[in-house]
Amino acid sequence: MPNARIGLIGYGYWGPNLLRNYMELPTADVRWVCDPLTERLDKASARYPSIKTTTDVRVVLDDPEVDAVLIATPICTHYALAMQALAAGKHVFVEKPMATSVHECDEMCEAAESRGLTLMVGHTFVYSPPVRAVKGILDSGELGDVRFITCSRVNLGRHSKEVSVVWDLAPHDLSILAYWLGETPLSVQAMGRSCVLPGIPDVAFLNVRYSSGIIAELEVSWLSPVKLRRTVIVGSKKMLMYDDTETVEKVKIFDQGVDYKDPETFGEFQLSYRTGGIYSPKVENTEPLCIAASHFIECVTTGMKPLTDGPSGRLVVAALEAAQVSLDKGTLNSHERRGRVERRSRARQQTEGSGS
Repeated sequence: MPNARIGLIGYGYWGPNLLRNYMELPTADVRWVCDPLTERLDKASARYPSIKTTTDVRVVLDDPEVDAVLIATPICTHYALAMQALAAGKHVFVEKPMATSVHECDEMCEAAESRGLTLMVGHTFVYSPPVRAVKGILDSGELGDVRFITCSRVNLGRHSKEVSVVWDLAPHDLSILAYWLGETPLSVQAMGRSCVLPGIPDVAFLNVRYSSGIIAELEVSWLSPVKLRRTVIVGSKKMLMYDDTETVEKVKIFDQGVDYKDPETFGEFQLSYRTGGIYSPKVENTEPLCIAASHFIECVTTGMKPLTDGPSGRLVVAALEAAQVSLDKGTLNSHERRGRVERRSRARQQTEGSGS
């Protein structure tokens, strides 16, 4: 089977990582790199002289020898570029989040399905060996019933002028949770604050509830003295910690918990705390982006459904939209409260003035 011929759109922050991985795949043939900034294209040409470059997206999409495109551009452009590529008969890999609204996601999914094209979303952590290992542990029932999950994804920078930290960092954990639990969030509540750039929250806390009763708390921030990518899963039998910043033991299982005994007599109340051993399962050390790239090529050439397909990308965007509504509601409520205080103050001043 011939190699899939690829065009990359966007050579900014993440594009170079995509290009490196696809250039190393024996099943991929990268033909084009497209970016509006010529200085970026010069860097791509200097590193990969065989690749053609252009500032015009249409040049890539009109090339009949291009089978698929990779979209690594700002979020606000994902929908338009993906729809153009699908209309041109190209398979599409689009970076996370898939789009800026559920409506856009629906149209992208419909366009891909109606044309029989692959649409895959770049939720790279779903392809991470440690994340896949945790999935296997959860499915085995070793942890028991999952009670709650906490996720911390914080670092110092990089601030974006286009989207909040919720749309930048939360997609990682939301996609991981969707993969692990196989559930759609029942509700999402969010609280955040804009500390550096006005109107763009750089720290946020999301509370997610699932129909099974599982609750999850996500902490995302661009303002932290340390870099954390840590998730803790508390089960009825055991507990687990996944820390992506660890170099060796990224997954640890704790044989710890609390056992409750139903009281047999009035006043009897017994809790048994288990503090057993800790062990770390063996996990492969393969770059997730390499696995994701290989998976996309396989889907393009065989017609296989991607693990992170359009509907799974839509699920994440739906959760982000709900979080945004919650953030906006909190802001509006704050303004409303401030308005009430100001109105009461004016009314009090008018009353005092009329009585003097």
